[in-house]
Amino acid sequence: MSWTIREERTGDEEAIRSVVDAAFEGLPYSDGDEADMIDRLRRDGDLLLSLVAVEDGEVIGQVAYSAAGLSNGEEGWMVVGPIAVSPAHQGKGIGRALMEAGEAAMRERGAKGITVFGDPALYGRFGYRQYTPMTQAGELGEYLQVKSFGAEIPAAEIRYAPGFGFD
Repeated sequence: MSWTIREERTGDEEAIRSVVDAAFEGLPYSDGDEADMIDRLRRDGDLLLSLVAVEDGEVIGQVAYSAAGLSNGEEGWMVVGPIAVSPAHQGKGIGRALMEAGEAAMRERGAKGITVFGDPALYGRFGYRQYTPMTQAGELGEYLQVKSFGAEIPAAEIRYAPGFGFD
């Protein structure tokens, strides 16, 4: 492994944008807004954690975390995403390492668990589960998945930070 993972630093923004744009380009579930979403989360102060994978000084991967708002007011649940690895570096375990490092950081910060909106086949490999008591309104709600760090998953509807653009 010649790459390392660290927290995003000032000056990484354009490199993150390039990686995210390249990773999501042409994917059927992408609207091309993922890099803008990270910028909005950062601008609004909702980007709680942004980790990057770096090789030879170049950002080659990124994962973002923000707080989940729940309809019952419960705090401590996080949202992961977007996560991206540059196409030239995919399939080398970088995405998994970013997810594991992010989950460890969220546990250290006292998170109850993490939610994700995405492909169940992919995130199921990381222990995320569909059809929990936590729900997301709308026709795409079936793509909401939750991973608890031991807390009971509340019966509540999730709300994302405004930077996600879901509202």
